[in-house]
Formats: sequence, C-alpha cells, structure tokens
Amino acid sequence: MVLIPGGQLTMGARSPEAEPEEWPRHAVTLSPFYMDVTEVTNAQFEKFVKETGYVTTAERPVDWDEMKKQLPEGTVKPADSLLAPGSLVFHKTNGPVDMSDYSLWWSWALGADWRHPEGPASSIEEKMNHPVVQVSWLDAQAYAKWAGKRLPTEAEWEWAASGGDSEIKYPWGNEGVSNAINKANFWQGFFPYDNKVEDGFAGTAPVKSFPANKFGLYDMAGNVWEWCYDKYDAEIYAVYAGKGVVHDPKGSDVYRDPRNPSAPVHVVRGGSYLCSEEYCTGYRVSRRMGSTMDTGLCHTGFRCVKDAN
Repeated sequence: MVLIPGGQLTMGARSPEAEPEEWPRHAVTLSPFYMDVTEVTNAQFEKFVKETGYVTTAERPVDWDEMKKQLPEGTVKPADSLLAPGSLVFHKTNGPVDMSDYSLWWSWALGADWRHPEGPASSIEEKMNHPVVQVSWLDAQAYAKWAGKRLPTEAEWEWAASGGDSEIKYPWGNEGVSNAINKANFWQGFFPYDNKVEDGFAGTAPVKSFPANKFGLYDMAGNVWEWCYDKYDAEIYAVYAGKGVVHDPKGSDVYRDPRNPSAPVHVVRGGSYLCSEEYCTGYRVSRRMGSTMDTGLCHTGFRCVKDAN
C-alpha cells in the first residue's frame, strides 16, 4: 500500500465528454489513507479463498427470488439449467452494432468465475499477477474485510486517481488517448468488433505493466473497472454541491440509477481494457459507472484502502 495524503478536491466533470451524472462539480476534502498500489491480483485472491474457503457469487447457483427483484415485473423465470453458477463474458461482434444493446457483446457463460474468467475452458494459471475479475461487490467486500482493509469511497478513488490534481483528465495527465497507448490498457480501434491491441493486451494486463501515477498507483485507468464502496446515485453530486465543502463523503443513502432503477447498484471507477474513446471513456478520472452488487464481469476487479489513523 502507499500513503495517499489528504487534501481538497474539486470532484466531477473535467472535460466536454463528461456525462450528466458527473455534474455539478463540487468541493470535497479527504483525510489521508493508504491504498493498494495495484488492483488485487489472482494470487492475492487465491490466498484469501484458500485460507477462508470463501465461495464467490459466480460460483453459487443463481437465486431467482433475489434476481427477479431487479427485473421488470412479470419477467418469466428461466430454465433451472440457466440458473446454474456462471457469469458474464465479453465477445467481439462481427462488425458495427447498435451500441445501446449491450447483449450483443455480453453473454451469460455457465462455469465462468474468477478461476475461469472467460468460461470453464479458460484459466488463470498463467495470470496470477493479473487483476482478479469475475468478482462481485459482495466478493470484494469479503476480501477487504479479511485483509483488514475496506473498499475506497468514490471520492477517495477520484482523489487518488488524479494524484491530487483537480484539473487533469486522465491519471497520466491531459495527453489524449491517441498518444497514450503506453500509459494504460484500453481498447484501440472500433468497439466492440475491432481491437488493434496497440498497447499489447487484448484482455487484462499484468499489474504494473504501465507507469504509475503521481501517487505511485498503477492501473488507475484501464485494465479493469474497480469497485467502490458507494451506492450509485446519479443525483448525489447535486446534493453535495448544496452543502459546501463536504469532508470524507461516504456516498448516498439510496440507490438511484435511472438505467437500472430496481437494482442495488454500486459505483465502479477507472475503466477497463474494453473502454475506447468512442465507447464509455471510463479511463477518465471523473467517469462514473455502476454495476449491481451481485454482478461479476470479466473486466471488473477492485483494490482496497485502509484508514491512516
């Protein structure tokens, strides 16, 4: 871990690409804290599982009674065979597609989990120094508790990613992504069908493959999305802005995601190897996204923090 100094951050939108939920900009102050230098790796997560016997969300059968709470009323229950353990994996399309239909590049894979991130035929045997993926927010919370740490708040994450600078666009600075293939692991080309792999990685990269930011943190942009502690609330920035300077904000008391109004959605930050300038731009410091707390994905991981006092 590395000590992240405290300070004041103007949090939120830093560029014309900013989404509505990145506004309004608002002032927060952060106390010092320690943060993992890298995303939690497969080797680290394996040690946790071996010592505790923990079973991740993706390794358990789907609880239909819980899942249907997140779906439109009247959704028909799938066959029991489809409620077996599994998770979501990415697959390239054959050409340009409707970018509003995520199902065109995401599919449910039975047997996909942290040990088999792309499905049962895949393995992490040669990827122990890659970030662990296919972990839900619940899994990340369990690991953090075992490690004597916790998940970062959204404000802590943005402060750490920005290296204490309220105006930089990316963790590496303001240099555009077309000149930044040696700065982070992201998608070069046309998503979701043409990845030119100019950075050398079509999927996850070993941690520390790219330079650290000003605080000595690696992969704060790209590689994998990182879970934060906060509930996702698209309107929380307006609440903060009305309070003046907010000290160590812990996020909203409610879930409020217009894209997924009935689900418990938590914040993810930092983008992944699937982010491109034409799609998602998740590697921007201020970019906010959310994912349901029980969802694992082949491009989502986490890192932990710890109070400095």
